[in-house]
Amino acid sequence: MIKSEEYDVLVIGGGISGAEASINLANQGFKVLIVEKDLSVGGKMIHLSKVFPTLDCSACITTPKISQTARHPNITIYTYSQVNDIEKKSEHNFQAIVTRYPRYVKEEDCTGCQICEEKCPVVVNDQYQYDLVGRKAVYVPFSIANPRVAAIDIENCSFCGACEKACPSEAIDFSQEKIDIQINVKSVVIATGFRLFDPLLIPRYGFGKYKNVITAMQMERQLVPTRPFNHVLRPKDGKMPDKIAYVLCAGSRDETIGNPICSQVCCMYSVKQAQLLMGALPLADITIYYLNIRSFGKGFNEFYQQAKDMGVNFIKGKIGKITETDNGNLLLRYEDIIEGVVKEAKHDLVVLSVGILANQGISSMFKDTLELDPFNYIKQSDELANPAKTTIRGVYVAGTASGPMDIPDSILSAGAASAEIAGYLRLRR
Repeated sequence: MIKSEEYDVLVIGGGISGAEASINLANQGFKVLIVEKDLSVGGKMIHLSKVFPTLDCSACITTPKISQTARHPNITIYTYSQVNDIEKKSEHNFQAIVTRYPRYVKEEDCTGCQICEEKCPVVVNDQYQYDLVGRKAVYVPFSIANPRVAAIDIENCSFCGACEKACPSEAIDFSQEKIDIQINVKSVVIATGFRLFDPLLIPRYGFGKYKNVITAMQMERQLVPTRPFNHVLRPKDGKMPDKIAYVLCAGSRDETIGNPICSQVCCMYSVKQAQLLMGALPLADITIYYLNIRSFGKGFNEFYQQAKDMGVNFIKGKIGKITETDNGNLLLRYEDIIEGVVKEAKHDLVVLSVGILANQGISSMFKDTLELDPFNYIKQSDELANPAKTTIRGVYVAGTASGPMDIPDSILSAGAASAEIAGYLRLRR
């Protein structure tokens, strides 16, 4: 028999917008359930170094917010879980199935000591460091994960029993199975965030073929305090790079790969990383190849001008092809748009400023028709007057699930969604 639980609001997604909406509603006395597909709440923001244009610490902003959701008496969090079959039975009455996948570790017993991780003999790529380094088959996702509980990658586990023998709290449990829970709620918030563009879809950039071509998220992980290396290094040979190139609009504003719209954040996060690299590698030359710089937000253009004043080189050019030389350096062939000629330039590290895309499969969670826009984001039924409303009454959207936006706009979007839900639920009362 499936277990049944009741809440006022179901929040799908535990990133910054999901956390903000949950806290706002919980502070008003509503019972909230957060369902996060990952092993930890925090979304992508918790993995960033600093935020633009203020260069405030990203984790310093996110961690207290996430801790507040974890400790709030009106908020329940299910991590490593998936929402399915959301059905609107009547007004203020939604029913859903939440599948909780096994960690093979007892959450209530695990202390996050990582002794099991030390003893595990299996090493695989660490997805939380974007494959820059390895991790064990049993692991705590990252140092500031919430909850700080280990999980076993059962697909790569050798079942040697080393973790089970080493665990001081006897938290390892290979008998765990997935659990389905029926959830009854009065409203739903979609805060499922975004996914990063896969640069393998643009073969001419050489990502996956040339090790010194990396994504901006891989560079981001080299700039955070919890970085995998002590310095910014080239993946191919571990050398500190001297000439770094950024390729903007990698997967944005390009109809040939199915994403004709601007991702809104790529220009500014590239400028941010360039400024941070000027501090980490004072002698390095940094060049940003762009089509248009879109510094539209408050303080953004000043931030862009500041990077130019610091010595970052901006070239208005479209990259045609990237090839590798014998020593692992990279040759960029590009069209100089200002001069109207084709040029070549050598760099020893290339960073692809990948765009953001809508997460897939969100509409399939609903038995009713949840409409999407032409770019597969959640359709806002009244984008100007009420941006949180979707095409299903009682279902609201927050953050980048509705379209590309930066962190402040995601938080504002979550505030709008929580305000709409509060009014919707009070109408029932």
